[in-house]
Amino acid sequence: MSDNDAAGVRSAIADAHRREWARVLAATVRVARDLDLAEECVQDAYVSAMDAWLRQGVPANPGAWLTTAAQRRALNAHRRAATLRSKLPLLLVPDNPETSDEHDAFPDDRLRLVFTCCHPALAREAQLALTLRLVCGLSTAEIAHAFLVSEPTMAARVTRAKKKIAAARIPYRVPAEEELPERLDAVLTVVHLVFTTGHAAPTGDALLRHDLVERALDLAATLCTLMPDEREALGLRALMLLHDARRATRVGADGRLLLLEEQDRSRWDAAQIAEGLRLVRAALHGGRPGRFALQATISAIYTEAPSYAETDWKQLRDVYDLLLSAWPSPVVALNRAVVVAMLDGPAAGLGLIDGLAGDARLAAYHYLPAARADLLRRLGRYAEARAAYDAAIALCDNAVEREFLNARRNTDGPSPHSPR
Repeated sequence: MSDNDAAGVRSAIADAHRREWARVLAATVRVARDLDLAEECVQDAYVSAMDAWLRQGVPANPGAWLTTAAQRRALNAHRRAATLRSKLPLLLVPDNPETSDEHDAFPDDRLRLVFTCCHPALAREAQLALTLRLVCGLSTAEIAHAFLVSEPTMAARVTRAKKKIAAARIPYRVPAEEELPERLDAVLTVVHLVFTTGHAAPTGDALLRHDLVERALDLAATLCTLMPDEREALGLRALMLLHDARRATRVGADGRLLLLEEQDRSRWDAAQIAEGLRLVRAALHGGRPGRFALQATISAIYTEAPSYAETDWKQLRDVYDLLLSAWPSPVVALNRAVVVAMLDGPAAGLGLIDGLAGDARLAAYHYLPAARADLLRRLGRYAEARAAYDAAIALCDNAVEREFLNARRNTDGPSPHSPR
């Protein structure tokens, strides 16, 4: 066994974890019938892959190999404990998982597991955290960043959710059609969190995690197939398509992060934009728009502007006002403050941002001091700007964004600010 062989296998396992974790776990849940057991079996399968693939070579279909290995472990666990089903919460109603697909409304096992984790008996934070951990394989640190809380806080939250499942014997199952609406908002939220975690990776050397972006896009497309008349599902997919259409232009050839005004719009994905705009129109038709439809509208305004300078800032502010009413999030308020700065000047935007500084939910959100630093630069308050950049850099764990912030900090004079 050479070092190159071992490195190749490790790389293949890492790639399979990024691409296949959700599918493998969702398929294993069918056999294990318990979240903890399924996760343990999948983790064991990934560990065993190292030795097996070194001896046998990397399989042509790593996901299928891992699924088979994990399911075998789950079956063996059931054989070793004949009473297991009576002691652990059931995840799926059918007694025979091999025959449960024929009349199943869920075309994607991963989406089935997302809906299962978003059981209304769990608190919303627990639903989302559990789904990100189990379905998406995100680390506790990544989930904590997405929720703007500390890693220990998030670890405790996930543990409590699992304990509640076991102690209360929550009867997890595929929701009936009439039960889908009460779980929809949680499902849309978690799919959006998967996308945003991939679109701007909280840690690492790359700005994007393509595997998470693709996973979220697939799940959103499946949701739209499952519920073609659900306007918020259409809005979520539109939002993600319009953001992702800029993927190729968000980082320059030198690896530097490019702001919206610096991006080459001719390289944006025209097909994704066309589909995203079509979905925005559908999401806005037929009544008061929801938060995902409004966010998609904001992205559409940026996308349809001939240039950054020609963005309709007044229309953006008006839509942000509607969004804040529908979803009073401090992150939305921060983004609105940036738009106000473009419309009414940096002092107006800075006043709004300073008003958000005491919100504990933004304490670990590095975009707040970064936005504040940019407005201070534009006002010529360079010493204060550098201090704000230092605060943003201290909170930022992504190498590409940190390098961008360092460059801004060390450059004299004002600079523009725009979404990425």
